This record gives sequence, C-alpha cells and structure tokens, in this order.
Amino acid sequence: MGLPGSNSGAILSKIATNNQHGENSEYFEGWKAYDKDPFHLSHNPHGIIQMGLAENQLCLDLIKDWIKENPEASICTLEGVHQFSDIANFQDYHGLKKFREAIAHFMGKARGGRVTFDPERVVMSGGATGANETIMFCLADPGDVFLIPSPYYAAFDRDLRWRTGVEIIPVPCSSSNNFRLTVEAVGWAYKKAQESNKKVKGLILTNPSNPLGTMLDKDTLKDLVRFVTKKNIHLVVDEIYAATVFSGDNFVSVAEVVNDVDISEVNVDLIHIVYSLSKDMGLPGFRVGIVYSYNDSVVSCARKMSSFGLVSSQTQLMLASMLSDERFVENFLMENSKRLGIRHEVFTTGLKKADITCLTSSGGLFVWMDLRHLLRDRNSFESEIELWRIIIHKVKLNVSPGSSFHCTEPGWFRVCFANMDDDTLRVALRRIQDFVSKNNNNKIVEKATDKDQVIQNNNAKKQKWRQSNLRLSFRRLYEDGLSSPGIMSPHSPLLRA
Repeated sequence: MGLPGSNSGAILSKIATNNQHGENSEYFEGWKAYDKDPFHLSHNPHGIIQMGLAENQLCLDLIKDWIKENPEASICTLEGVHQFSDIANFQDYHGLKKFREAIAHFMGKARGGRVTFDPERVVMSGGATGANETIMFCLADPGDVFLIPSPYYAAFDRDLRWRTGVEIIPVPCSSSNNFRLTVEAVGWAYKKAQESNKKVKGLILTNPSNPLGTMLDKDTLKDLVRFVTKKNIHLVVDEIYAATVFSGDNFVSVAEVVNDVDISEVNVDLIHIVYSLSKDMGLPGFRVGIVYSYNDSVVSCARKMSSFGLVSSQTQLMLASMLSDERFVENFLMENSKRLGIRHEVFTTGLKKADITCLTSSGGLFVWMDLRHLLRDRNSFESEIELWRIIIHKVKLNVSPGSSFHCTEPGWFRVCFANMDDDTLRVALRRIQDFVSKNNNNKIVEKATDKDQVIQNNNAKKQKWRQSNLRLSFRRLYEDGLSSPGIMSPHSPLLRA
C-alpha cells in the first residue's frame, strides 16, 4: 500500500493539477534557492541576498511610529479594546464604510490630489493578487484573451489565468525604444489575436511598470483609452506602484485620463483599476487589495466575489484611522518618494562602478538591469539562464531573469533594491562589483556542473519555445511540460502573493 496521497493526481481537480500556475519558472526558482540559504549580516553572511522581492521597507519606521502614537486604532490595546465586540463580529463584504472612505482618499493623495475616487466603487480583495483574479472572473470567460505588454510581472501567469482559464497574449516591447508601449503595438497584437480566432476581452497595463519601473505618459494613456473604446474591450490598469515614483514627471493615473478625454471617445464602463497597499506603503502582509471600476455591474459582481478574500475588519479599522490622518499621509508620501529616490541613486551608482547600466526609470522598487554584455551568447536565452544560475549560486544574489517576465531579448534582469537595509545593500553591490571585475573580458566562461548543465539545457529549450511562440503563434506561455505545483516553502511568494 502506498503512502496517503501518493496518487493524488488521480483524485484532485484539473485546476489543482494543471500546469498554469507557473511555480517552476525561474522567478519562483530563485525564491526557493533563497529560502534554503537566506543571507543574514551576522548569522549567515555568505548566504543568498534576496533581490527578487519587490517589497518596500524604507518607510516602515514611520508606520511603526504612528502605531505607537495612536494605540486606540487597534482593538489589541487597552486604548482600543472597547471596539473589540463590534470589529470581531461579522462584517458585511462591503467593508467598513470609514475604511472605504479612507482608502479612496488615500488613492487620490497617492496620485497627487489630481483625481478623486468614489468610496462606493471601492471593492476589497485579498491583496493585488486577489484583485487581479477577481477582475478577470468579472470580465472574461475561460478561453477569452487579454493583451498585456511584455515584459510583464512574472506572477501574472498565476494571478490572471491559473484559476480563471483566461489566456494572455503578450504585446512585445523592445529595447530599441526603451521598451516603450505604443498603441500601434497593441493594435498589431489585437489583429494577430483575431486572426488566430481568439476572443480579445481587454488590455491589461501596469503603471508604473513592473518590471521596468517606467511610467506611461498621458498622451499614450489617452490613445489606449480611445483604442479600447473603439474596439469595445476592457482596460484594466494595475496601479499598485502609484506612490513609488521618485523622479521625473508626475504619475498619471488612468482616472485622470478618464476625466480629460472627450466623453465621445471613452466608454467608462470599460475602465477598471487595481490597487493595493503592498507596494506604496510596504504592507503586503496586510493583504489589502482593491478593485475600482467605473462599471456599476462590475462593482456589484466584484463585491459579491470579495466574500472569498476580504480584508480583516481589524486591519480595516487600523488603516482607516491611519489613512485618515492627513498629516501622516502627506509626510509619508513625501518621505517615501524621497527615500526611494536616494536608494535608487545609491544602487544605480554602485552598478555603474561595475560598468552595469539600467533602463532609465522613475518609479517602482526595482531596476531593469542590462547584463547583455556578460552573456556568452548575446542572442541566447540559454546564456541568460547560465548567467542567472551563476549569479544565484556563485555571487549569491537572487535576481530575476528577463525571460521569466517574458522579455523577448536575453540579458535583462529585474533587481529589487528597497527590501533591505543599507548594510545589506552595500554587501550586494560589493558582490556584483567583485564578480564583474573577475570577468574582465565581459564574458562568462565558467563551466557549469553536469547537474546545472542539464537544467540549463532544459531551460534553453523552454526559452526557445517561449520566444518562438511569442513571436509567431501567441500560444499560452509556460505550457511546455511544467510539472504540477509541489510543496511550497512557508516563505514562498506563492503564498505571499
């Protein structure tokens, strides 16, 4: 008799066992390597430094100070325990009214006060992961297609399509124009999808971009709003990095564009925003995700679905108080932008000392690092994965290869810089500088182990398949023989979302 669950695939659902989760991508594989050997400045100084986590830890001290100064905001203190019964009891899935009012106000503040949001259109979800899936369930049926500019967030393959059955068709962007998205590129992808008899239901944008850190300008956003209106498809804009802008022009929300475009050129029922406090405030553990739609039917549907992933009432209570504190919010947003700008400057300057450049960016918690000159073969994704494995296992840095973000050009890497203290950042920069200096011919010639070589060969086949399908047939990615999800580390991003 076998062990219990040894034949689990025969008794589990197709959703539970399908290959759409993407757990075996290099993005998640880097996390698993870090989990096995995490860096600590004193306890494990030779461990892997986590630079694959887009987390904002630069202003957590401000939040801690506010909590100390406002103990009545929590039901777990003597000052706030009198609210325990009301908050601990069942809450309607509309959420606490004062929370929805506070989050709507904060969304406006995070966008420079140039736009306002209606609290009655705020729908809660379990983080941006839940919000993105919820909006997919509302807008599309299994097999329907959403267009999305690539490179795009690696976990979108999980968030948008794993359980919904929605398909993704990338809109390829390239370094030739600094990965700038154009309405012409979207139109080309839309036409190709139609020629393949795909039903396009919408376009998804991340603004500011993950992984690029760039922002869409108002004219481009206007063109895209006009495009979706003309084609009668949805526009979903993920704006979870709205308040991480640290240089350049102001962030432009699609909400501003909706107000600016002539009413005859925009169908507001097609416009939807995803938001969260995970990035702007550095609170991913609070699981605060928001769906904001201009479509009454979508708001109603998403609200019913939100019962599967509500924000706890205790969290709502505290955040309602915090986000209603005007002085705190204004100071936090200003200081957050300032500290991110300083950290970005320190990090990119350190990379320049190693002759490494990055795509010019003005937002986000990461840089899009150009290591094409270090590839053994500049046109090979196999070389990219080879370099990535050396960076993880030899340099001991968990960075994310561009191929895991569906970049069509090998040699780009996303590197996060806001999830660590200054001392750890210095160690990371020193490791990078030492690594590059030891490879003064700018080519990685170190031979991989036999085991690594087998893995690299498998990944090379995978990347070749992805690139071919991206350019030719636009079939869904990550369907090339990935195994079913395995057991996940308790620290894995698969659980953290």
